[in-house]
Amino acid sequence: MKPYIITIARQYGSGGKTVGRMLAKRLGVPAYGREIITMASEDSGINAMLFSDERLKPDFLARLKARYKGQPLPNDSSKAYLRDDALFDYQAKIIRQLADQGPCVLIGRCADFVLKERRDVVRVFVYADEAFCMEQAMRVDSLPETEVARKIAQIDEYRAKYYRHHTGQDWYDARNYDLCINSGVLGFDGVVEEIVQYMEVRSQFQDM
Repeated sequence: MKPYIITIARQYGSGGKTVGRMLAKRLGVPAYGREIITMASEDSGINAMLFSDERLKPDFLARLKARYKGQPLPNDSSKAYLRDDALFDYQAKIIRQLADQGPCVLIGRCADFVLKERRDVVRVFVYADEAFCMEQAMRVDSLPETEVARKIAQIDEYRAKYYRHHTGQDWYDARNYDLCINSGVLGFDGVVEEIVQYMEVRSQFQDM
């Protein structure tokens, strides 16, 4: 099987992050999710707290002012490099560097779009039905069901808007991915197996 870079987009509660970590362990390659923010922060010198976690922050400066609680802002707080697009570019730079280093699993952060020109990328979207997402999210969030349901909808909306803003495409559009897999049907192990089998078949066709 050829080595691949796997990107994973995922609905909240579908277990996409867990699948990504499991897949990386199965393949013996590193996995990166929020670690990308840490690396982008270290590379740019910008505090990691200022990077968005797959959501747009139109009220960026207002929130920053609130964080400083009325104190004067740092002189560079309004510079272009603190805007959403610039912060995304820092993360995209890290994603490209990680891909250049070799096979890995990249979770979220529009990695499928950032690496769209590469032929060695497998783009995966993990989704599940509402009941499954609720069940998985309830294991993590100690909140009433109604609050968890609201959180799932909110985070998926954040991610879809973030994806639309930075790629110009629909996050839910299957044409953006090589595989769209229902984790509620296959389970996490089954999703990992499906991705591995896909890579094996694809390797055979690319060798022809």
